[in-house]
Amino acid sequence: MRRAPAAAVTAAALVAAGALAAPAAQAAAPRVAPAAAPSAATAGTTAKAAPKAPSITAKGGFVMNDGTGGTLFTKAADTRRSTGSTTKIMTARVVLASKHLNLNTKVTVQKAYSDYIVAKGASSAHLIVGDKLTVRQLLYGLMLPSGCDAAYALADTFGSGSTRAARVKSFIGTMNSTARSLGLKNTHFDSFDGIGNGKNYSTPRDLTELASNAMRNATFRSVVKTRSTKQKVTTKSGGYRYMTWTNTNPLLGTYSGTIGVKTGSGPESGYCLVFAATRGKKTVIGTVLASSSVAARTSDARKLLDYGFKK
Repeated sequence: MRRAPAAAVTAAALVAAGALAAPAAQAAAPRVAPAAAPSAATAGTTAKAAPKAPSITAKGGFVMNDGTGGTLFTKAADTRRSTGSTTKIMTARVVLASKHLNLNTKVTVQKAYSDYIVAKGASSAHLIVGDKLTVRQLLYGLMLPSGCDAAYALADTFGSGSTRAARVKSFIGTMNSTARSLGLKNTHFDSFDGIGNGKNYSTPRDLTELASNAMRNATFRSVVKTRSTKQKVTTKSGGYRYMTWTNTNPLLGTYSGTIGVKTGSGPESGYCLVFAATRGKKTVIGTVLASSSVAARTSDARKLLDYGFKK
């Protein structure tokens, strides 16, 4: 991307009810001095104060308990915004849900993919024309360095149609039908990588729900938690070369328990991050959209994770 109970009856109420029902002789009984209210210091030892919701620079944010689905934090959580490369979560989700998926199928890198990177000034996995990569390797190239060339290759491979344009259109159509099937009512895609044409948007809540769903897939989880990878790919001449990709997610290796998931940025989207971390038996997952900088989105995510684990 260029440089998503039942109410309890109180003791007081019971006392009051008893007084109203008591005969007059009992009502005239000597008053008993009320017990002293607990001091602030004493109260502090019996009740833990709820954590204060953090302030974030991002224009939108949402956090939930991934195990229960319970909401932990919201800020303009249902406001539609451009999502940048967090769009690629859906790209991967569509690929991994494809019928008869074989992660070891090899895909030949086409010149159109590299031309697209140049034309758009897009983030790249530095795929080389003529090389053959497996679908699994393309997923790493998609999610770690945020390769728009890898996204193009996957859309071209998994879309249907007799031309590249038709296959890409078909793939994006599947992205949108998948969003509808997941109940993401405020999400729409017009690109396979987040470089949209004005109709590529989602919300913090929808992106969090999408990521939660995608994380149920073992391959997706394995890819997005990887800090870096070195992949052996087949060259056009039949030899091989190694591709090394590093994850753009700054929380990996720096925030305890981080397990994913995807960064995004762009002139329209600002700086975005869909994040997840697990500590003990609790997983917190969330999204920040339209933060002011790379550093700010990282700080926002850290604050929200800290808050989520305290809730």
